[in-house]
Amino acid sequence: MNSEKIIKNVNNFYGYDQTVCKHYNCYRAAGPIVIDGSPDEESWSLAEKSPRFVDLVTGNTAPLDTKAAVLWDDINLYVAFWIQEPDILASFTERDSLIWYDNDVEVFIEGQDCYYELEINAFNTVFEVLYVWQDAYKHGSRFDIPELDLLNQKVDILGGEYDYRKHPRGGRWAFRDWDMQGMKSAVKVNGTINKSDDLDEGWTVEIAFPWSGMKLLAGEKKLPPKPGDIWRMDFSRFQNFRDRNGHINPGWAWNTHKEYDSHIPELFTYIHFSDKTVGEVNH
Repeated sequence: MNSEKIIKNVNNFYGYDQTVCKHYNCYRAAGPIVIDGSPDEESWSLAEKSPRFVDLVTGNTAPLDTKAAVLWDDINLYVAFWIQEPDILASFTERDSLIWYDNDVEVFIEGQDCYYELEINAFNTVFEVLYVWQDAYKHGSRFDIPELDLLNQKVDILGGEYDYRKHPRGGRWAFRDWDMQGMKSAVKVNGTINKSDDLDEGWTVEIAFPWSGMKLLAGEKKLPPKPGDIWRMDFSRFQNFRDRNGHINPGWAWNTHKEYDSHIPELFTYIHFSDKTVGEVNH
């Protein structure tokens, strides 16, 4: 489907002007980045952090601080999160568990006729999914491969008839067995997990997404990106709260969506890839 038509349909569908979506300059890392959960390399200290995350629906500043930053080199795309959490809680330890029921942070990367989601909790347990738009899933397309076989893989439908996450483009096949080859993640906890009688600072996350693992996702996009290329990505956090009025689970993100729905690629943050090394430009 024509991208301009999709964007127009999205704006009409959600009553949203995507010109308010935020932009971020992604610079090259100044040296090696070790994925150990501690974003303490010089590159991270020089990288511009996102604004404090805002409520996914209202756009109001989130009550707990969350920020992210993005870097790249010829091998990987790097993402770091800084997460304030005075009582660090997590439950899932098995890969591809339903991490969104935990406190988590999430990264979405828009591809060509598809997009990718990663969720991670304080135990460094990850959940990965590749979503393919149903109108692009055709015989002979690049999605017509054994890893995306609807009959033999674990697959859900997102945006179906009874799903609130509807989209003007239609439904998506959600391939839950698909993993990005070579992806690495790590978490550093500044506190104690599941010990509510003390005060924690929070946790930090580092993720490396290898360009070699994004070939199916990218389609005709260049890998690694060329300077000046623009990708769309979403960075969010979901947090469980229990108070005297019951249970709430707000979503916070770099970009508000005006909907309690992270699955709107047209509303993801614009990531501009620069050929400059981080630190060469005054922020």
